[in-house]
Amino acid sequence: MPIDTRLTYDDYCLLPNDGKRYEVIDGELFVTPSPLTRHQLVVMNLLYYLVDFVKKHGLGEVYPAPLDVVLSPNDIVEPDILYVSKARAAIVTEKNVQGAPDLVVEVLSESTAKIDRTTKLKLYARFGVREYWLIDPIELSAEVYRLGPEGFELASQLAAADALTSPLFPGFSLPLRKLVE
Repeated sequence: MPIDTRLTYDDYCLLPNDGKRYEVIDGELFVTPSPLTRHQLVVMNLLYYLVDFVKKHGLGEVYPAPLDVVLSPNDIVEPDILYVSKARAAIVTEKNVQGAPDLVVEVLSESTAKIDRTTKLKLYARFGVREYWLIDPIELSAEVYRLGPEGFELASQLAAADALTSPLFPGFSLPLRKLVE
């Protein structure tokens, strides 16, 4: 019988806390350097608006990275931002999130854009993430994917003058330009 050499969550927990982002996808280790300042500005601003809206409307919880999302024993990711609805709050444990969040947001960087647009897109769809936002902090654009019967479908492509909206957050509308103000 062949030995399974794919990394697991237990292996992942042994990785160093050295400022790099470690993720395991299908048992393979992905390492990326810490993000640039504009990336962090976009994450911080989006987090501010999302948390404010979600709290005011009692919809659930919004979390920033680093927070482990354990999709399977061999799939552990750290999205930039994630949202778990009140109805699915049971997947949030003290240590990590056990299962697919309702929303995952990845802010693109040079070192992660390809993986975010391909590997993670497929991974999040496979595990049932309802919505996936890819935000380009340089172009100030966004791609919004929604889960359909065949996986993710591109729901909208947004430019700086456009606003982020979502059926997950009825009434939420955030102009992309606010992410860098």
